[in-house]
Amino acid sequence: MSVRIRLRRQGAHKQPTYRVVVADARAPRNGKFIEIIGHYNPRTQPTTIVINEQKALLWLGRGAQPTEVVSRLMKKVGIMDRFEAAKRGETVPTTAVEAGSATPAPETAQQAQATTEPETVVPSSRPATETATSVTETSTGGNE
Repeated sequence: MSVRIRLRRQGAHKQPTYRVVVADARAPRNGKFIEIIGHYNPRTQPTTIVINEQKALLWLGRGAQPTEVVSRLMKKVGIMDRFEAAKRGETVPTTAVEAGSATPAPETAQQAQATTEPETVVPSSRPATETATSVTETSTGGNE
């Protein structure tokens, strides 16, 4: 069975939104699918792209082939870069904090102590088990 990661059209006439799904390559565009891994809304300003990184990497690792459009969306989000690096055996930081670009190293003992204090955690209405990568982009042309 050949598995593809592709877009599934949603929305009313001339108001498309898309779900990023994992589906059998033989299934029709809006037909049966295996799993929803994200969504894409080209109508918002800026465009909304939300893809669950863990699920996408899992399916890419299992051999699912993304379509050209989904591959471009995943590159914008950064998932394809992480997948390619994982295939080469490299580790790619998933957040800016891990990359070291968030804050410079503390210079004094007071600053060092301030950075080691625990942060206040604000409860979220979103379940902690589901992580998604989201990107919004600005359109340079087209309908405004």
